[in-house]
Amino acid sequence: MSFVIKAEVKDCQKTRLKFEAQKTMYGGKNIAVGDCIFIFASENEGGHGLFGRGVVLNAEATPRTEAVRQTPRVTVEVELTKVAKCPLGRTELRSYRSWVDGRPETELNFKLYRQATNKIVGLSDAARQYLEGFF
Repeated sequence: MSFVIKAEVKDCQKTRLKFEAQKTMYGGKNIAVGDCIFIFASENEGGHGLFGRGVVLNAEATPRTEAVRQTPRVTVEVELTKVAKCPLGRTELRSYRSWVDGRPETELNFKLYRQATNKIVGLSDAARQYLEGFF
């Protein structure tokens, strides 16, 4: 499977990245060791969008608190394998708002930017193929 994480990337020079207690949506809680993951440096945290692609080295569910409705959270460790060559972020995806058009750009806009929170989300095969074109 393939996933996207939108999160704060503190050090763009590291090849091993750890993201702790990340919110999951749209199948993101199913992430596992060996999965492909595309990393978006969150614009909310000063990032610029698509940063890199990697492979999941470790994925652990974060224990739930006593909150009534808590979104499942996962801590993942990622080995960065490629850095994006072209920009892709909120600005480039903003115009893809027809939620039923089936385009991979629309899927990414919906899953990553409809809600501004950082998160891990599952990807369709079409969205994965689209993102591969940025490397």
